[in-house]
Amino acid sequence: MAEFILSAFSDEAGIALEEQIRACQANGITHMELRGLPQGNISTLSTDDAWVLKAKLDSEGMQVSAIGSPYGKINITEDFEPHFEAFKNTVEVAKILDCRLIRMFSFYFDEGQSYEDYRDEVFARVGKMADYALEHDVLCCHENEKGIYGDTAERCLDLYRHFEGRLAGVFDPANFIQCGVQPLEAYEMLEPYILYMHVKDAKMADGSVVPVGAGDGHVAEILHRFQKMEGKRFLTLEPHLKVFEGLSSLEKDNETAQKMEQYTYPSNRAAFDAAAQAMHHLLSGLNA
Repeated sequence: MAEFILSAFSDEAGIALEEQIRACQANGITHMELRGLPQGNISTLSTDDAWVLKAKLDSEGMQVSAIGSPYGKINITEDFEPHFEAFKNTVEVAKILDCRLIRMFSFYFDEGQSYEDYRDEVFARVGKMADYALEHDVLCCHENEKGIYGDTAERCLDLYRHFEGRLAGVFDPANFIQCGVQPLEAYEMLEPYILYMHVKDAKMADGSVVPVGAGDGHVAEILHRFQKMEGKRFLTLEPHLKVFEGLSSLEKDNETAQKMEQYTYPSNRAAFDAAAQAMHHLLSGLNA
């Protein structure tokens, strides 16, 4: 049976590192999937900055589950070399942070660009990153995302089979929903290749992201099946919930407030806390 370890895209609670750490600690989350930092995106972090960051995280007892990088989030026809050079620096940052996982993607496609025509280029680029990372004892983990090569379960499977042992899968139920893919069916197809999961849910009707358990992602059933895997498995909270900063100033009986969507929050921290509470509620029911 898997040992679930809780992580989060902590930048959704706030950009300041202190805010991110406190939000995780308050919600029983021991790890962070680093993405947005006061210096900018994690991909811009220098190795010198990484050492400073590592010291701060160590002093707070926080660890890094994965680097939430944007690599592979450029169009398949864009120049890859500058992208790859930045990737190599981020591999060094990951090692400094004592993290061995880098989340990445499989390149965007514009309307009219053929997935089949560019398949070899996708694989060449993904392979170059995956192989370089492995040479440095770091593993690339591919996330399914709307608009990239790996946006459907079938194309994710194509990648995972080709790069078996060199590339792991990150399963995001909400992203599959936003591509019109049934998450449970996708999970059944991809399970052997999934290393960790993003805890995120969405509505099939409009793709809107909601707290886990409130959408159509069958997240509870997927987690129940994922729990049968072996070893330590990260569950990374990714709230992506709507924030309306003026909500707290509205009276509870105000007509405007009453018309607000159900899952809208007065601050980033409130949205993060709500997502974390939903995750804990879902996990508490797994072994009930």
